[in-house]
Amino acid sequence: MASSVLMITRTNPVHSALLLIVTFGALAALYVLLHAPLLAVLQVAVYAGAIMVLFLFVIMLLAAERREVDLPDPLAAMRWPSYLVCAGFLAAMVYVVWTSPVRGLRGRMPDDVIAKHTQMVGQELFTRYLLPFEVVSIMLLVAMVGAVVIAKRRFE
Repeated sequence: MASSVLMITRTNPVHSALLLIVTFGALAALYVLLHAPLLAVLQVAVYAGAIMVLFLFVIMLLAAERREVDLPDPLAAMRWPSYLVCAGFLAAMVYVVWTSPVRGLRGRMPDDVIAKHTQMVGQELFTRYLLPFEVVSIMLLVAMVGAVVIAKRRFE
């Protein structure tokens, strides 16, 4: 949780992206604690590995950390209202978790059920959901190429 708070409070986008990788790692650790090893591995491989490497590449390519420090912050007036909204959202989340009837794990699945579930997820991903998976990857690629083209025009 500390890495997620630090991520949104940093002004350097490279530091924020690196802290987001730490947050993804912490989320993977939570998946391990919940006995969901497939989700933990997918979290690290897909998000912390592939997507964040692409984000860092685009951030460094666009030189987003190079900006004028002397310019006034255009969102300075919205800082305290956003803190209040975040505090209210956090309070609502704490209330929902605290009053929830389900607290903690009710049991542990046997290892053979976990292995069969992993096989079923892989089977569905590479048969039924292969086309949507590839479409999303192409959309991410197009978005990054568009960001590079727009940034290149701006720098020239």
